[in-house]
Parts: sequence; structure tokens; C-alpha cells
Amino acid sequence: MTMQLAAMLSHWAPQRDDDQWILGTVYKTEGSSYRKPGAISLISSGGEQLGLLSGGCLEADIRLNARKVMASGMPICIRYDGDDEDDLSYRLGIGCGGVVHVLLEPVNAENHYQGLLEIQNALLNRHSGYFKQHIPASGEVSLASKYVVESVLTRKREKSRLKEADGETWLTSHITPAPHLLIAGGGIDAQPVVVLANQLGWETTVWDPRPANARDEFFHMADHRLRCPVEELSAWVKKAAINAAMLMTHSVPMDAQSLSAVSGCNLDYVGLLGPAHRREEVFVEAGLVDKDFLPRVDGPAGFDIGGELPESIALSVIAKCHDAIFGPAFSGKIAKEE
Repeated sequence: MTMQLAAMLSHWAPQRDDDQWILGTVYKTEGSSYRKPGAISLISSGGEQLGLLSGGCLEADIRLNARKVMASGMPICIRYDGDDEDDLSYRLGIGCGGVVHVLLEPVNAENHYQGLLEIQNALLNRHSGYFKQHIPASGEVSLASKYVVESVLTRKREKSRLKEADGETWLTSHITPAPHLLIAGGGIDAQPVVVLANQLGWETTVWDPRPANARDEFFHMADHRLRCPVEELSAWVKKAAINAAMLMTHSVPMDAQSLSAVSGCNLDYVGLLGPAHRREEVFVEAGLVDKDFLPRVDGPAGFDIGGELPESIALSVIAKCHDAIFGPAFSGKIAKEE
């Protein structure tokens, strides 16, 4: 089962003592790999697996080794080499051809559930932090994992990294809440945007004060539906830790009001529906200067994939938003077009 970390932990936590559980973590990769360092999975003695550590080709063997960890109570590190003809992963047909290192360790009350309950609580409160896991040498007992909440919320997402400290190896992973997307405008074309965002495990807020829009029967899949005056929207953006906004009210004055509401909130992405000349109209209406607005407003929003229907437009918009938040540089900003 694939899911965002917050959803995974919320599923696991109520049944954490009903079965034995093993935490699987990709802690190092060499060359190409489907999952990157920091990817985790939870495997139960009842046969349930939450999350994936590969594209699927290694999961059966990972579950087999998890059984061994359940029996011994000792963590193990496994190396899968997709280029070595004598390696199991090669025979399993691993597609990426790289090397993947996996840590499997018990999760129980005795080891404080490896800090996973603290992570769950932080994510529920939309706090970020650092998860530090000890990578034991062969036959060595692992040290307790640590989770430290950041004192100041940062939007920048960092890659997981291995570090040596006092002769011990630790994997440090930056844990951040799932993105929270604000959709300003509750028309029919906003529905697939919400659906796609939800499928990615993102949190969604739909704002539209117009009685005929954002009706519950059409936007029941949204996490939050707001009909508040626009004057209250900026406070919600800050309170709910909104990461990105898609402005698609089909009204220049309302888009301008929405743009003003997210101004200065340091979002990762702001998209504006409509052609380039409409973007200029929205900025004039809002009394804002385009070149001074951060992040640079993406308008027309989305990648140009030739989409015309709401579903294809939603795909291009969500893809551009995803790139801004999780892009290779982890910059969290749309690069200014030449």
C-alpha cells in the first residue's frame, strides 16, 4: 500500500501493539534506484505492508527478511545490487540497475516505537523535523532512533543524508508535512484539481464564498471548504500552513483578492488560471507589482501539455505545483522564465 507518511502512521498507530512490526528504511543508494534514501515502509507479522522500498520487485524478499528480524529481535542491513548477476535483486529483475541498502529494525514499546509516534504527532500538527536513525554494523545492536522537531518551520525540503558521529553511522531524514494546497474557486474545473491532490496524499482547502460554488456534494473530497470573506483567508493560509495556491475563481476581482490574501505568505507555488493578459489584469486589480511578488506567479498555470479538458488542465497544474515543491533542487520556488 502506497501512501504519504502521515497517512501511513495514522493507519499503523492504532494497531501498533496488535502485531509485530518492522520498520524498513532505504538508507543508501548507488546509481539508479526507484526509491531514495529516507524512504520507509512498515511490515506487520499479519502480512500487512505500508509503503514501498522499491518499485515492487524487492518487496517479497524484504518481507521475508522482516520475518527473520521479528524472530531474532535484531536489526539487519541488506544490500541489493541490480548489476550483479549473482545478487538476488538481479535475479528478481530489479529494473533500475543500481544498488539499494535497506535497514530492517523492530518497532515496539521497548524501543519507543522508533520515534514514530512523535513523528505522527508532529505531522498532525503540521510541524517538520529531523528523524535520525542509527545504521548498525553487522551483528551490532541498533541505538534508539531520535526525532527532533524544528523550532522554526522551514518550507525547504532536504534530502536524507548519512553522517558519521563518534564512530557511529546515522541517517538523518527531513520529515515534512504533506503539502497543503489552497484552491481559490469552487467551479466544476476545480474538482479534478482537488481529486488529483488528494490522490497524492496532499491536504486540500477549497475557498469560494459564492453560494452556487464549492457545494458540499461536489467537493466532499476536500479536507476543508471555506465560505469566509476574503479578509479572513490570509489568516487561514497562515494558520493551516498552506504550501501552495491555485487561483481559479474565473473572476478577475476574486482572483485579485485571493492573490492579495496569499501575498507575503512565502508559499512554494502560486498558480493563476487564464492567459497572460488576464494575469496582468489580476495584478493591476490587486494593486500588486508582478516582479516583486514571491514566489513568481505561475500564469498561465501548469505545464503546456496541450490540455483542454478540466482533467488534463488539472494534471498540468498539479505537475507544475509538485515540481515547485519537490523539484530536484528542493528550492520550493518557480524559476523565473527568461
